Amino acid sequence: MSTMWHGCLAGTDYFEMRSSGGHDYGVWVTTPPGYDPATTRTPAVYVLDGNWAVGMTAPLIITQADPMQRIQPYIQVSVGYAGEEAQHWDRLRNRDLVPPGEPIAKELVDAVEMGVRMGARTREESDAYLAELRDTHADAFLRFLTAELHPRIERDYGTATSGHGLFGYSYGGLFSLYTWLTGCTLFESIGAGSPGVASEDSQIFAQLQEMGDRHHAAQLHVTLNERELLGDLAIYQSLTKNTATVLHRLTSRGGAVTSAVLRETHVTGLQTSFLSYLRTCRAR
Repeated sequence: MSTMWHGCLAGTDYFEMRSSGGHDYGVWVTTPPGYDPATTRTPAVYVLDGNWAVGMTAPLIITQADPMQRIQPYIQVSVGYAGEEAQHWDRLRNRDLVPPGEPIAKELVDAVEMGVRMGARTREESDAYLAELRDTHADAFLRFLTAELHPRIERDYGTATSGHGLFGYSYGGLFSLYTWLTGCTLFESIGAGSPGVASEDSQIFAQLQEMGDRHHAAQLHVTLNERELLGDLAIYQSLTKNTATVLHRLTSRGGAVTSAVLRETHVTGLQTSFLSYLRTCRAR
């Protein structure tokens, strides 16, 4: 990483990695102040949508030194896209973060079409965005994180053997929910910010049914945004309604599930959601 970027993201390394499926990823690894793996092995927290999220979340690693509310030590591993593909991160994430067979909600299609009318996307960009949603592979991306990327992080940064976390927002939050419901054992805490459960027929509900009365050991923290619920955009109303249904079904069974409603919009909520996850799941 250049000297300039080191000044903005202190303690951050960057590398690129190709998955066994042939996809290229950019990975930012941010270590806490004074980190020395020879004396203290620290868990990793994986943060999705690195191209967007790293600038807003990696600086919060300083919370580990906050004397008023200290956070358990962690190394942040932000995962995004590399090279020329990085400019297309917002559609490539659909492929990686959405569960296989996830239906495309009408409200989402309407929102994409509205973006075309308002000039936020071209017709070609919108078509490419929706095309990625027709062939989704969250299962393959989860295998990449756990079986390919994590062993490298463990080897190169001397991480702890337990205590790892995962945080995702929007479709990243959908991936977080999906990961928790699979019973993945790598992560001891998972944060799902404004998860994109856009359809009443979401695969998340199928996973819930398959889960039955079982409980997962990992702590799950879910956040929603007040402005999503009370605003006039149907896509955000749908995801808050569906996520609330998921939460009701989970909390009625007991278990390590927490939630919070934040005073943000869908766009501004990422950093606040990540901080809520840290305070709830990783406080000392």
